[in-house]
Amino acid sequence: MELSRIETLLVKYFEADTSTAEEQELQHYFSQENVAPHLEEYRSMFAFFSRAKEEQYTKPLPSKPSRKFNTLIRWISVAAVAVFVFGIYFGNPFSTSSQLSDEELLAYQQTKDALEFVSLKLNKGAQSIEYLGEFETAKNKILINN
Repeated sequence: MELSRIETLLVKYFEADTSTAEEQELQHYFSQENVAPHLEEYRSMFAFFSRAKEEQYTKPLPSKPSRKFNTLIRWISVAAVAVFVFGIYFGNPFSTSSQLSDEELLAYQQTKDALEFVSLKLNKGAQSIEYLGEFETAKNKILINN
């Protein structure tokens, strides 16, 4: 093979512009005994790729669904309780509002608005998760029947 062609293919390879046939050509070149000395450093890389193609995953796949979904529901519940507690604490108007300055009332209103926004987004996310629960139930029915 021409050395200049191999060098050109290497440049294309590192720019992710090679075709499968060109990559096989590079693989074939670097599996030979006579590799140019300045390209010798790439031989181990292509040898690794050859060995990696032959590897197989031998561990059995788990048949039970993961617990990520349950963990997610728990964290959303914790967040909802926190928002609820903050809502009760900050939701009642102050009985001594005449003693508060305008800055304090503005800060109170902004905090209340922010917490309402967070609560709205959490509720919207919880509704989306309900669809995942239905999907999980349908998937389990299909897997059990097969």
